[in-house]
Amino acid sequence: MNINFLKIIAEADIVVQLILLLLVFFSVFSWAIIFFKSRTLKSAVKQSDRFLAAFRRSKSLAEVSDAAKRLRASPLAIIFLAGNKELAYQSKAKSKGEIGWTGEKTESLHRALIKASNTEVARLEKMMFFLATTGSVSPFIGLFGTVWGIMISFIRIGAMRSASLQVVAPGIAEALIATAVGLFAAVPAVIAYNYFLGRIKDLSADMEDFSLEFLSIAERLHGS
Repeated sequence: MNINFLKIIAEADIVVQLILLLLVFFSVFSWAIIFFKSRTLKSAVKQSDRFLAAFRRSKSLAEVSDAAKRLRASPLAIIFLAGNKELAYQSKAKSKGEIGWTGEKTESLHRALIKASNTEVARLEKMMFFLATTGSVSPFIGLFGTVWGIMISFIRIGAMRSASLQVVAPGIAEALIATAVGLFAAVPAVIAYNYFLGRIKDLSADMEDFSLEFLSIAERLHGS
């Protein structure tokens, strides 16, 4: 059985065509975001693993800094660079005659690490809202197209005073296509959103753990 979807869409009501066009836009843009976020998160995880390996085996912060500059896709590397920059500022302040490491300096370093962490989380979550929006609204947009298509069928029945298949079928077909396209746009977006959200939460936990570890190391190195 051959079904010419393009012909059905071409002969559909203008409202249904606009709805389908909107759903196609949501779907195409969502898939673009899915591929982009997949690459971004994959790179973030891979480079974070490499950075942690370098961090564990390095004997000085300078060596870690060199590794961090090469692995900027890693949120852990960015956090380290922010913390190291704050430490450099603290060292300059100390060289100008200020007292040694204090609770205020610990708090200042902690704020720098939190700020860098929040920035990285925001970067990783960029455009996630569109996936959430697509997953939420696409089924309802498709449902509106369904309702509209059925309404058109009833109008045709009333105008032609006939409930034959030839009269009803076009509107029903338009309605079903709108439903299908709405689900096609929504389902991948919801799956991708939940998957990416889980990966980002894992990375956020890693960032928090690394920030605490870095803070602990800084206190040991400069606490004397």
